[in-house]
Amino acid sequence: MEANDSASEDEEVLLLLLLLRRCRRRRRAACRTTWTRQWIMRRQAQGVYANLVQELRAEDPESFRQFHRLDRQSFQDILTMISPYIEKQDTNMRSAVNPSERLAVTLRFLATGETFRSLSFQFRIGERTISAIIEETCGALYNAMKEKFLKTPTSKEEWLKIAEEFHQKWNYPCCIGAIDGKHIAIVQPHHSGTEFFNYKHFFSIILLALVDANYKFTCVDVGAAGREGDAGVFNNSALKNALNAKCLDLPPPENIQGVEYINEMHYHIVGDDAFPMSRTIMKPYPHRSLNTEERIFNYRLSRARRVVENAFGILSNRFRVFHTTINLNPDKVTGLVLAACCLHNFMVDKNKHTYVGIADTEDVENHTFTAGAWRNDPALVGLAPTLGRNPTREAKEQRRLLTGYFCSQVGSVPWQNHMTSL
Repeated sequence: MEANDSASEDEEVLLLLLLLRRCRRRRRAACRTTWTRQWIMRRQAQGVYANLVQELRAEDPESFRQFHRLDRQSFQDILTMISPYIEKQDTNMRSAVNPSERLAVTLRFLATGETFRSLSFQFRIGERTISAIIEETCGALYNAMKEKFLKTPTSKEEWLKIAEEFHQKWNYPCCIGAIDGKHIAIVQPHHSGTEFFNYKHFFSIILLALVDANYKFTCVDVGAAGREGDAGVFNNSALKNALNAKCLDLPPPENIQGVEYINEMHYHIVGDDAFPMSRTIMKPYPHRSLNTEERIFNYRLSRARRVVENAFGILSNRFRVFHTTINLNPDKVTGLVLAACCLHNFMVDKNKHTYVGIADTEDVENHTFTAGAWRNDPALVGLAPTLGRNPTREAKEQRRLLTGYFCSQVGSVPWQNHMTSL
């Protein structure tokens, strides 16, 4: 009997608790008279998009470009591409944020790295809605643009075109791209320990990228934890797997005309000390006890490799969210980076002169190097250098052949001896 009484009392207590919880919910619902704050409800009449953005669009094209990092026509072109992905329906309770305003919010976040709260006050949109808009729009940008603006070459003809541009612009033969990896600062993810803590003592994810002669990304691998070393990042990348599987359809080795002893030059990528040297990746000689020929090779390789440094510098300078410590989880940062890479390639294609104007330059006559404006405010940190790697004999032989070519009458450039003596 005592056991039955005790069970009955427990049931009564549980029932009372449920009734109390239901009453509290009803009181809260009764107190809430509106679904949206009053100042947010005036978005369509008094928000930044409804006023300032429309004024800039009509009256000041340059300020419109600075606000969005896109000119008016580029903004409209991108909006046309992504509208089907982000358009929402109005409801009885509230009007949906239209695609144009969603794109404006996202571009403003990429351009400044402002907090969601700051953007909320500017655009009169709730913080959680801002967060959802930016995540969805970045996903839409990547999905709508990747096939045209972030596509890895898949045919010999496409690779040969890139190699020809490297030869014409940077005097480097058989090069299909420059590779580098950069750390993008993030706030430490919850319960992640030191997984994202890098050798520079901050938390990050890594962007590994292959860049063509025009500062465009041709292959990106984003999201590796900052703790990973250079070997782990590159060896686990899709690019390394594709190179090993020989599924990129690279052109066959080529005989370089003009120098008899150079033959069977493999098409390859140029990189720095962070990458293992092979026949498909060339890197500089170690910077100790270099002879004249080796210094010339290092100069010529670094001159070609400069395009990837500039690509990262332009990206972070135009989209200054990469100058901040991004307070999002790594998966969302990955989507943000992919969207920014698509926008970068789009702008290089559509408005290269204005967009890449902050890149490094060389004097036309003597090729004196002038650092680009982005180098005054570096935001992205590179990978750690390689330690203890012994290149294969074939890789060393290819570097020796390239060194001979750069020092030959056919392959040399008039200013290289002067540049290596500085």
